[in-house]
Amino acid sequence: MLAWLEACGEELQSSVVTRSQNVISQQLVTSFNMQVPLSDVQVLHDPADEETIVGNGGGDQEETFAHMKEWKRQYMRGISHTPSQAGVYYEALKGSSHSLAKGSRNFRPGSMRRVRRRAVFKNGDCNVVQKHLQRRRLRFMQDMYTTMVDWQWRWTLLAFALSFILSWLFFALIWWLIIYTHGDLEELHLPDNQEESGWAPCVSAIDGFTSCFLFSIETQHTIGYGVRTTSTECPEAIFMMCFQSIYGVMSSAFMAGIVFAKMTRAKQRAQTLLFSKQAVICQRDGSLSLMFRVGDMRKSHIIGAGVRAQLIRTKSTKEGEVMTQFFTELEIGSDDSGSDLFFIWPMIIEHKIDENSPLYNLNATDMLHDRFEIVVILEGTVESTGQSTQARSSYINTEILWGHRFDPVVLYNKDLQAYEIDYARFNETTQVDTPLCSARELNEIYKIQEGFRTPETTFTMRQLSHNHSDQAS
Repeated sequence: MLAWLEACGEELQSSVVTRSQNVISQQLVTSFNMQVPLSDVQVLHDPADEETIVGNGGGDQEETFAHMKEWKRQYMRGISHTPSQAGVYYEALKGSSHSLAKGSRNFRPGSMRRVRRRAVFKNGDCNVVQKHLQRRRLRFMQDMYTTMVDWQWRWTLLAFALSFILSWLFFALIWWLIIYTHGDLEELHLPDNQEESGWAPCVSAIDGFTSCFLFSIETQHTIGYGVRTTSTECPEAIFMMCFQSIYGVMSSAFMAGIVFAKMTRAKQRAQTLLFSKQAVICQRDGSLSLMFRVGDMRKSHIIGAGVRAQLIRTKSTKEGEVMTQFFTELEIGSDDSGSDLFFIWPMIIEHKIDENSPLYNLNATDMLHDRFEIVVILEGTVESTGQSTQARSSYINTEILWGHRFDPVVLYNKDLQAYEIDYARFNETTQVDTPLCSARELNEIYKIQEGFRTPETTFTMRQLSHNHSDQAS
């Protein structure tokens, strides 16, 4: 009886093992004969195993089957190069409620992020402070017009008011000196006594400094109320009247130019140009792409709009020099129109992460570990004023959502018979299946997948499936 039970146990164990191998073989054959969605790929195994897998297509069947089974296991589970990072999701590193690394001290929320200090704020202002500039005030005073345009409005308005008030007081003092030296302020020469004494003043109806101040305002701004007028008694008064009139016209034109330049400068128009709060990375046409959205709130379009993007990142040269602020131009475009935009509605700007991209070797984990900043610049000409404008923004590593896609915001409204833009969804994204590996590793996966689809490999896999089926039967 005991021998019979042992024989039954061995037969049952052999049957279970054979049936398990048959199931694995069928799953493996099905996955390699079908188009396997690469969106399930997380991180890859060691690339050194790829040559072994592909090279053993015509070798020993059991060894080939073992390699393929191991490759399948790694393909589905997502084993990374670094053992400590095996199976780590991007959302886990961000500390989401569904974190796979929940409770781990190595991946607690925020513990591994390296946020770069911004060079450009989200509103476009540059985070740059200058110091130790020699003769700074003198150089700025030499370019007074630009200095006043760059001033804040409170300082510009203060300078605007002081320039008029001080000039009125200054010329009032000169008028008072001219009248005083001529003797118009003596008791018998005042306006009330001029008819009796027969005195001819330089300026009529002047009896003190206050009346000189009022005459200064009238002269500088050519108001001319008709009471206080100059006469031919004082040549210096005639010269001063001409000089102050010329100064008044020039000062008014100067201040009006500054106010107009401040109101129409590019920074003001840029307030109505929008950038999405986050950038996203997802697959587009089989390749990983970095995308962000730009929009314009006004109906007056930006003519000749063009967009650029630059990556600020630390780089080490071959000589050992560390360049902490190294700029790299990113190739970007919208659809198939390149970087030149027909900017009539919000558009998604795409940077394809290929072999020429500096982001080619970054996976989802590295995106949080690395320190970099992507500065985006939108330039064009304002349709209504004809002046050029520039809007800027930036994205650091924590503002890039891996595995997300922007929601559409442009829909056709049949009632209005026009395209309708919903800016409430301008920053909305949808999570999509995206490989967590880098673009380089994803290209290697494509190459490996193409290798398994060759006729020789497909024939070998089918033979293995038939052999295991015969053994199971």
